[in-house]
Amino acid sequence: MTADKPESIQFLHDVELGLGAWSWGDRMVWNYGKGFTDADIELGFKISLENGVYFVDTAEIYGNGRSERLLGQFLKRTETPVIVATKFFPLPWRWTASSVTRALRASLERLEIDRVDLYQIHFPSPIVPVETYVEGLAAAHRLGLTRAVGVSNYDKNQMQRAYTVLSKYEIPLASNQVEYHLLNRTVEKNGLLARCQELGIRLIAYSPLAMGLLTGKYTPENPPPGMRGAKYANVLKEMQPLLRLMTEIGQDWGGKVAAQVAINWCICKGTLPIPGAKNVAQAQLNAGSAGWRLTPEQIKALDHVSDSFTK
Repeated sequence: MTADKPESIQFLHDVELGLGAWSWGDRMVWNYGKGFTDADIELGFKISLENGVYFVDTAEIYGNGRSERLLGQFLKRTETPVIVATKFFPLPWRWTASSVTRALRASLERLEIDRVDLYQIHFPSPIVPVETYVEGLAAAHRLGLTRAVGVSNYDKNQMQRAYTVLSKYEIPLASNQVEYHLLNRTVEKNGLLARCQELGIRLIAYSPLAMGLLTGKYTPENPPPGMRGAKYANVLKEMQPLLRLMTEIGQDWGGKVAAQVAINWCICKGTLPIPGAKNVAQAQLNAGSAGWRLTPEQIKALDHVSDSFTK
């Protein structure tokens, strides 16, 4: 049975596709400043808005605050309403609930806005109880600093604990943002996705393209650079039949590319994918992933092929 969504978070369930801003300012993983510029990012942002992608997800940790600052600058230069989501990072010295509201106020300064639409705990802390930070989320909500609250990278037990704390204040848990794509179906197979749907929690799928692997541009002979190549070295060989199937399915949809099939698969699973875009081409590709649906047979075929090498 699926829970009814409270009206206060319905906006999040109405969003089909979002934009992830992890790469904005990130040098370690995404080589910010080398392959793309602030101008490239802003053009991608504008194209996303023009194509109906209004939900933008950032975090205080992305680019050490640079992502939030860039988004703040872009917001000032557009009249289009944008749904803004950001995240609190559980740094070791952040022990209390009040650290959540302090961090959110700092994010709002970088974003140059008075309130975000969604504020999330980025990761569960290994030392601070789930309940402590969630009390901070509740306080931020009561203070009007955020429209809705969520978590990220929480397992079923942690998510349930967060849900229970917020229920005391009649605040819904709006979302759980986790890694989910055709190469990592853990949350589908361990029941987290189903539990989100039962509780009316929106599952936000980050890295829906598996950090670029599902675009089809990488091969065992041409792996992605840096840490991405090391992370996915073993799966590059195994995933070639999946990429061929994705390409075939894309042709059935009038020339959709593998990446668009991968993102649409996430949408069809009832999640909100947030692929990144650091230029116009990527923003246009992402936008073309929405507004249509794979057939049940195509979804089943993709599931079957990916089953052999996913958790």
